[in-house]
Amino acid sequence: MQTTHEVHVGDARSMEAVDDESVQLVVTSPPYPMVEMWDDLFAGLDPTVGDLLDAGADQQAFERMHDLLAPVWDELARVLAPGGIACINVGDANRRVDDEFRLYPNHAVLQRRLAERGLRPLPDLLWRKPSNKPSKFMGSGMVPPNAYVAHEHEYVLPFRKGDLRSLAAGADRRYEAAYFWEERNDWFSDLWEDVQGVDQALPDEELRERSGAFPVEVPYRLICMFSVYGDTVLDPFWGTGTTSLAAMLAGRSSVGYELDREFSGVFGERVDRVPDLSREVIERRLADHRAFVEDHDGELGYDAEYYGFPVKTKQEREIRFYAVDGVEGSDGRYVARHLPY
Repeated sequence: MQTTHEVHVGDARSMEAVDDESVQLVVTSPPYPMVEMWDDLFAGLDPTVGDLLDAGADQQAFERMHDLLAPVWDELARVLAPGGIACINVGDANRRVDDEFRLYPNHAVLQRRLAERGLRPLPDLLWRKPSNKPSKFMGSGMVPPNAYVAHEHEYVLPFRKGDLRSLAAGADRRYEAAYFWEERNDWFSDLWEDVQGVDQALPDEELRERSGAFPVEVPYRLICMFSVYGDTVLDPFWGTGTTSLAAMLAGRSSVGYELDREFSGVFGERVDRVPDLSREVIERRLADHRAFVEDHDGELGYDAEYYGFPVKTKQEREIRFYAVDGVEGSDGRYVARHLPY
C-alpha cells in the first residue's frame, strides 16, 4: 500500500490545488483568535486587526479575526466529500483588557460559522492539556470570590457534510481499518485525559513561538476514528505537519496548506523518524489490546484473523495494521510505503 502526502505553501483561503469533494476527512487546528501568539498573523492579513487591538476594541478585533478565517471554512465545505467529517481543534482565549479579565469563546463561534456552511455539528470532545505553571491560576489566588478556573482543555469540534457516508458493507478497507472495542470506548468518550505531549522538535525558539502544534496523538486518533485506508486527510493550517505525520502513521494520504515556508523543512526532518514511530505506535496498540485480553472478565467470542489474540466483536476480526516501510520525496510531496504488520 502507498500513501501520498502533499504540502502546498500558500493561503488556505483559496485551496486551488484541492478538487471539489476530494477529501474524506479534515483535521486541523487554526490560529486561535485573541491568543496573543497569533495577533501578528491576523494583523498581517488585515492591519485593521492591529488597530482595533491597540484601541482596546477587543470584541471588534475578535469578530474580525474570525472573519479572516471564514474563507477557509468556505473552501473546507467545497473540498469535503459527501458524508465526510471535519474535526476542528480549537481553544478559547482570554486576556486582560483595561485591567479586566475577558474570555473569547472561539469554539462557540466556530460551531456557528461551520453550521452556517451546511456542516452538521456532531458531539464535541475535550482533551486535557494540564499545565504545571504557577501562573495558570488567575485572579485572587486563595481568596474568594475573584479567582478564575484554570484553562487546561481544548475542544475538538466534529462536523459532517450531509448524510452518513456510504461504504460497501463488505469493503476490506473499512474492516481492516477497524479499531479495538476498548479503543472505541476511550476514543469516543467526550473527555480525553491521556493525550501525550507534542511529538516534535523545532530547531529554534522563534519557530516554537510561531507553532501551535497539537500532540500527534490527537490527529492520529481522529484519523483512525473517522476515516478508512485509502482516504485523504486535509489540514488547511498545516504548521509543522502533525496531521500529515499522523496520516502516514494511520495509512491515509494527506494534503496540507501552510503560509510559512520554514515549517516544511521541519517536516522533512520529522519524516525520517516515521518508520520507527510507525512500528512503535502499532506495537503499543497491540500490546494494549493484549493487556485488555489478559484482564478481561468474560468470554471474547471472536479471533483476529491476522493476529494471535481474541477480540470482543465480530467487526474487529479483520483489523489489520500497516507499518511505514519507508518515505520518499521532499519539497512538498512525499510517498510512504506501507507493509502489513
